[in-house]
Amino acid sequence: MKKVFGYVLLVLSFLAWGAIAALPLLDVSIGTAAAMTTALVIGGEASFFLAIALLGREAWEKMKSVFRRKRNGARNGSDQ
Repeated sequence: MKKVFGYVLLVLSFLAWGAIAALPLLDVSIGTAAAMTTALVIGGEASFFLAIALLGREAWEKMKSVFRRKRNGARNGSDQ
């Protein structure tokens, strides 16, 4: 159950960033958009770190290895 909750939080953290990207499409004032952006950033980051804590070191290492592979592949000019 702990892993399921961790994965749900991980997905929610990415959805928060997607919601931030969608904010300019909404008809809200600049002040409201700024407040919503702040809340989504804080909520997204908190849910990400809580998800990592619940999923454990193995999940964190797997995520890091995926991004390292992509970064190293782009640096070397190869398509992976």
